[in-house]
Amino acid sequence: MKLLLDEDVAVPLIKLVRHILKGYVVDHINEIGWKGKSDVNLYKDARMRGYDVVITNKIRQLNDPDECDAIKKSRRHLVLYNMDSGLQGLALASGAICAAIRPVVEDLATRDRQHLVRITGLAASKKRYAISDPAQDPPSAYWR
Repeated sequence: MKLLLDEDVAVPLIKLVRHILKGYVVDHINEIGWKGKSDVNLYKDARMRGYDVVITNKIRQLNDPDECDAIKKSRRHLVLYNMDSGLQGLALASGAICAAIRPVVEDLATRDRQHLVRITGLAASKKRYAISDPAQDPPSAYWR
C-alpha cells in the first residue's frame, strides 16, 4: 500500500508516520517534487502514480466542488485530521495520528473501494498527565 502525505502534513510527522507504518511506502509531497501542485491535479496524479491513500488536514476540500470531485474521481482513500496552529496543535495532531494511523491503514487495505476516514483529534482541554508530590503521596510502599 502506498500513502501520500499532503504538503500540509507537518515535516516532523514524516519520520514518525514512516516508523509506525514500516512495510508501507510513505511519501511526502515535498519529497516527490509536487510542492505547490493544485489539489485537483494532486488527486489525479496520485491515482496515476499508484498511491492508495492520501493523508491531509485540508478538511475544507470536501466543501469545494472541484476538489471534492477530484477526490471522488481519484478513487483514493482519503484520511483527514484536524490540526490547530502552534506547537500544541502539532503535538495533539501527532498524538491522534500516531494512535490511529496503523489500524486505519490496515483497515483500508481490506476495502475494495474508496473510503474516507476522519481521525478523531485529541482535545486540548483534556489533561493527559498527573503530577504528585512523593513526600505527600508516595508512589509505592518502597518509596522512603
